[in-house]
Amino acid sequence: MADTTHSHPSAGPSLWKRIDKAWLASGVLILLLVIFDTAQTGPTLRFAIEALLGTAPMIAFAVLSIGYLKASGAETMISRAFTGREATMIVMAALAGGLSPFCSCQVIPFIAAMLALGVPLSAVMAFWLASPLMDPPMFFITAGTLGFDFALAKTLAAVTIGLAGGALTMLAKTSPVFADPLRERPQVGGCCGVKKPFEGKPVWKFWGEADRRATFRDATVENTVFLLKWLTLAYLLESVMITYVPAEMIAGVVGGTGIGPILLGALVGAPAYLNGYTAVPLVDALLTQGMSHGAAMSFIIAGGMTCIPAAVAVWALVKPRVFAAYVGFAFAGAVLGGLGWGLFSTLIA
Repeated sequence: MADTTHSHPSAGPSLWKRIDKAWLASGVLILLLVIFDTAQTGPTLRFAIEALLGTAPMIAFAVLSIGYLKASGAETMISRAFTGREATMIVMAALAGGLSPFCSCQVIPFIAAMLALGVPLSAVMAFWLASPLMDPPMFFITAGTLGFDFALAKTLAAVTIGLAGGALTMLAKTSPVFADPLRERPQVGGCCGVKKPFEGKPVWKFWGEADRRATFRDATVENTVFLLKWLTLAYLLESVMITYVPAEMIAGVVGGTGIGPILLGALVGAPAYLNGYTAVPLVDALLTQGMSHGAAMSFIIAGGMTCIPAAVAVWALVKPRVFAAYVGFAFAGAVLGGLGWGLFSTLIA
């Protein structure tokens, strides 16, 4: 969005608006290392570069997959999840949310259209809860860093939380919490260059159409840059965390067994979260430093659903009481997901 002033209405975006905050944060972090610990600058940069190179196959597969999904128009298939009986819609919406290529802000206009067409809030809630937790690129990035088992468990958690939240919303739809849920003037704008998806049936052999080739190119480039900038920052932070944060401190706070570390992981997940991609290397560093497996899962689930973009997607369309229910579902799901993953990790250890 252009940042104009009253005195110069034709002025372009301010310098602050034009600077990408992720690249800026990476630059500031490197500068601080140069100033305060020059000897550590080289190792930190090498760590980040090597981590990026190690993740490169996953990044390539992820961005090509998302480009193909968008260029073929596969996004249009998601709308089919919101047809039929309400219970069926909840199941399909939870599955679609856990597998959809939407980012958090792209969900806003899509969901606004669904609500305008009279789709039950229960199905929308199921989609909302599952959608920010997993998508195709995030699955491959997570699998490449934290392991296939963790990525699969997070996907299952996303769908399960969506199902549970949708079912509870359906059962309580006549309660004061969910009655008349929508804002009078919902904000349906997007924050990440939302582009209207292709309509009609998907065209799997899309390369015969110029506009679809352009969509593939734009989506691939956009997602490559997006992943590179956030993963660069994440790997720099991971190196700094491993270097400067005492392992015994992490282990003492969110290590060990029991529900305490899992609850704490869920509580700190939201304020400590940047986005789903950045969180993966950070969780990897926390696990290295002694974070329990259950706390890692609760952290990454709670943060995914309550980070700013995902929360804004819900807040923009529904009243505060419905938003509070969303946050409650997210926190409860994060804790239960952490308990489940912690128990599974203990059994297979």
